[in-house]
Amino acid sequence: MQYGHFDDAAREYVVDRPDTPRPWSNYLGTTEYGAIITNHAGGYSFYRSAATHRILRLRGNAVPLDQPGRYFYLRDQATGDFWSSSWQPVGKPLDQYQSVCRHGMGYTIITSKYSGIETESTYFVPLGQTFEYWRLKVSNTGTARRKLSVFTYAEFTNVGHLINDLTNLQYSPFVTFAKYHQDGMLALASHPHDAFDPADLRSAVRSWMKLAGAPVVGFETQRENFIGNYGSYAAPEAVKRGKLTNFEIAGENMIGSMQIDLDLAPGETKELMLLLGLGTPESHGHATVREYASSERCAQELERVKASWHARLEAMNVKTPDAEFDSMVNVWNAYNSLITYAWSRSASTIYNGERDGLGYRDTVQDFLGVTPLLGRDMQARLELMLTGQVACGGAMPVVRTFDHQPGKEAAPPAEHFRSDDCLWLFHAVPAYVAETGEVEFYHKVLPYADEGEATVLGHLRRALEFNLERTGRNGLPCGLAADWNDCCKLGYTGESVMVAFQVCYSLSVYRGICERLGLAEEAQWAASQRESMEKAIQKVCWDGEWFIWATGKDGTRFGTKEMAEGKIYLNTQVWAVISGVATDAQAKSALAATKRELATPYGLMLSAPPFEKTPRHIMDGVVYNKGIKENAGIFNHPQAWAVMAECLRGNGDQAYEYYRAYMPSAYNTRAELREIEPYVHSQTTYASVNPHAGKSRVPWLTGTASWSLFVAVQSILGIVPELDGLRIDPCIPRSWPGFQVERVFRGKRLNISVENPSGLSNGVQSLKVDGKVISGNLLPLSLLRDGLRVQAVLEG
Repeated sequence: MQYGHFDDAAREYVVDRPDTPRPWSNYLGTTEYGAIITNHAGGYSFYRSAATHRILRLRGNAVPLDQPGRYFYLRDQATGDFWSSSWQPVGKPLDQYQSVCRHGMGYTIITSKYSGIETESTYFVPLGQTFEYWRLKVSNTGTARRKLSVFTYAEFTNVGHLINDLTNLQYSPFVTFAKYHQDGMLALASHPHDAFDPADLRSAVRSWMKLAGAPVVGFETQRENFIGNYGSYAAPEAVKRGKLTNFEIAGENMIGSMQIDLDLAPGETKELMLLLGLGTPESHGHATVREYASSERCAQELERVKASWHARLEAMNVKTPDAEFDSMVNVWNAYNSLITYAWSRSASTIYNGERDGLGYRDTVQDFLGVTPLLGRDMQARLELMLTGQVACGGAMPVVRTFDHQPGKEAAPPAEHFRSDDCLWLFHAVPAYVAETGEVEFYHKVLPYADEGEATVLGHLRRALEFNLERTGRNGLPCGLAADWNDCCKLGYTGESVMVAFQVCYSLSVYRGICERLGLAEEAQWAASQRESMEKAIQKVCWDGEWFIWATGKDGTRFGTKEMAEGKIYLNTQVWAVISGVATDAQAKSALAATKRELATPYGLMLSAPPFEKTPRHIMDGVVYNKGIKENAGIFNHPQAWAVMAECLRGNGDQAYEYYRAYMPSAYNTRAELREIEPYVHSQTTYASVNPHAGKSRVPWLTGTASWSLFVAVQSILGIVPELDGLRIDPCIPRSWPGFQVERVFRGKRLNISVENPSGLSNGVQSLKVDGKVISGNLLPLSLLRDGLRVQAVLEG
């Protein structure tokens, strides 16, 4: 079933029917003032931290998932009939009510038609500001004059700290205070006697809201007065009676509602504008309203938001035979990656404020998708994460952007270190250097989180030493608190085979960097360490058809053919190929086993068979039902690694089959199966061994986004930045006749076309650059210029 369509020209996803299987969301604002909004206007707002400075409330794991929200209620004064400008929360019958939602980059527009009245509500946060716009246009499309009342509804947190707001109810309802100013502005506060310091995310919260466009005839600040003690968002008592109480709270649950009455002639449209922001009326509100509360300024600010986001996406544009692939790469996967990069795993309808900061390994991987979009603009964040590494070479699990103090942080206890954290730097740092050409970045000196300092290259060396110094009985890296798989509990005695492959890959990357920098001894050290690690892997980890995933402290090998549970593990098969450790025969066998044992119509299972009896101290995934998350579920993050591995082997058809199996847009016409947004990636999908097979969960904030964009562009389309130029080395389905790419690289916009007349997957032997043939598939820096045309032909 299809609920919407991609409008790539406008860079929007259009929800054509509102009864989506789940609320479908979007993001507003920036990391300074952020907000979530759904196609039903549900969601919340926060200042810098969704955990400690929440402004608008959302109740997690509720039905519906996205309430409360940013609501406009409309009431016909003659009949008493009422509805909302978004389908929910009132939920009028869809044979009478029409609604379309346009999710764009940093804004959402919802239109509705009901009972001869059309509305258009627009939501966004202006660039560089700490307030949000809600603009409502109301049109009378009938032949009779209509008198309507419009009620706004915003449910504020009682305190900014989310957990206290939702659970500490012997405290949080008793610190609220609201005041209505005669100019029509509401001031809302927690801890009204405390000082307000926006730089302190644990200080008292101050908010204001102003409704402009017509005289305010009433207001409400207490939730129960508006909803009713036994009412609901679908039928608030205040809307039913058509009047607000003008009550200013001094304690109890805090909301902001204002009433405006409209008298609309046939064909007439009136516009209302609500501004809601951080601070007090005196410090922020009045000045903001004077400058921004006009229709013209609102329209200008909306265009600025669009232009800002669209400019990021202009760095890359592709045209392939698969329009659904293009929609993801050109718009939604790129936007998804930027949002995930911004918020890590801290703010969505699922991540509802329980995480506060940047998860180390999550964020370091998130760089990969945004590198071509941000370039040098991501250097500060990359340096921040490098300073989250501690002097022993491990990392702090979370880096808090707003109060991180490099050189002064306490190192995590030894039992909290994860074995893969800093190995992802060997992807992020070289990608940044290749994109920007900033080789000197390797020599920049940065502090460790706890003590001491090193060059960026020194940080990389220390990351390798961290794993090489912590090996088990077979000389393989210990799993520690976890490897990539949080449920893989191997400690300081068990060994992670995935991390062993990652160390081999990272040693090769480090060797290449050192050779480039003229550090022969360092390069030789890396080569020697890799050789030793490879020998250890080959001695212990090959099981005849595939690679095992771990060894236990007693020498037990996990992931062998003889095991009843978890006998094969996706990550070790694909990383054996990515790292280059697998021999040709091993790579063929491991990838064949991967398809045979793990493939489903919705993606590759993480492992199989499911865990049911395996002890939790070995594989904590047994806590999950079989067929979801780490227990033989389809974890979408490593799907990209499987695509990458198949491309490295030249298997373009298989790579693309895997890619489409989990690509969100491929489910747009059958969205009832996947249920979540068909325009963004998700963390996990139920596998065929579960009765919920095909349903995806945890959308938006996931490493899937970044890795999927990375492999789409670099592995499938083969557009690979290098220090010396841009390599063109695609691995595509044989059925594709070719494709085109516009790519900004080193400040130059390049037009690249690849032709495939012989039905091949790969094999670029030469390039035609402005009509001149050069051998090989590397476009050198010396030929770069704006508007350059590059042609490649797959020749095997």
